Amino acid sequence: MDFGWDDLRVFLDVARLGGLSAATATTGLSAATLGRRVNALERQIGEPLFHRSQQGYRLTSAGEDLLARAEDVEAAMLSLTRWKEGNLRDRIVRLSAGPWTSAFVSRHIGRVWTVADRFGLELVTANEKVDIGRRNADLGIRNQRPTEQWLAGRQIGSVAYGLYSGRELINGVAAGLFVGVAGEGAQTASARWIEARHGDRIGVRGNDAMSVKELVAAGAGLSVLPCFVGDSDERLIRVAPLIGELRTDQWLVSHHEERHSLAVRTIGDRIAALMRDNAPLFRGERPLHQGK
Repeated sequence: MDFGWDDLRVFLDVARLGGLSAATATTGLSAATLGRRVNALERQIGEPLFHRSQQGYRLTSAGEDLLARAEDVEAAMLSLTRWKEGNLRDRIVRLSAGPWTSAFVSRHIGRVWTVADRFGLELVTANEKVDIGRRNADLGIRNQRPTEQWLAGRQIGSVAYGLYSGRELINGVAAGLFVGVAGEGAQTASARWIEARHGDRIGVRGNDAMSVKELVAAGAGLSVLPCFVGDSDERLIRVAPLIGELRTDQWLVSHHEERHSLAVRTIGDRIAALMRDNAPLFRGERPLHQGK
C-alpha cells in the first residue's frame, strides 16, 4: 500500500483542525476537494478514519493509529526539508544601510525576505559607507549616486528631515534645549546641522540613532530626525517646517557584476517596491501622527 505525502498532509490538517472547513485555510483546497481526498484515503486503507457529524470530524481508532504514524512521516519530511534548505541557503545577500533605514527594513522584513526564499539575508547597519566594491555588502541603500565605476545604482526615492519634540515635555524642551549626537553618529549631516546651529543649547547627547529618538520622545529636547522615523512614532511631534537643506536622494547600490544574480536582483526589486510604496512618508508628505 503506497501512501502519498500530500494525502497524509491533508489528513493531518483535517484531523488536527477537526473538519474540512477549518482545513481549507491551511491547505488552500476547497472543502469538496478535501472531502474527496479523505474519502480516497479511507478507501485505500479499507476503513473509516473519521466519525462525521455536524460538529465536525472526530478520529476513529484507525484514524488515531494513522495520525501517530503520519506525524512520524511529517517529522521526517521536516528534517529532510531543513537539510535541503541548509544547502540551498549558503547564499547570503548582505544589505547595508544606515541605522534608521535598517530599522525600517527590519519592520517590513516580510516585504523583503520570506522563508520560501532560496537564500538568506543579512542586514549590515553602519553610519559610514560600506565598501560594496570589496564585497563587504551586496546591496547598499545610500544617500547619493555611486561614483565608483564598478558600482551600479538606481534612485529609489528621497528622504526629508524635520525638527521633532516629544509630546510629554520636560524642562529641557521648555528651555529650548536640543538633543545632540555623540560618537560615530555625530558625523551625519543632521547631527552636524544641530551642532552648527544649536550646539550651545545641547543639553543631552546620545551616541546612537535609537538613543537620540528615545531621548526626544522622553522630552529631553528637540532634535532632527528623518520624517519616515519621526512621523511614524506617535510619541513625537514635528514642530517646524521641513529642513530643505538636509533632504537627500535615496539610491540602491550594487556591484555591477552581482546586480543580475537572482538573489541580489530579487532583494533589490523588493527594496525598491517597499520604498516606492512608502515614498510620501519618506518625503515628509504623509505624517502618520500630528500634534494636537
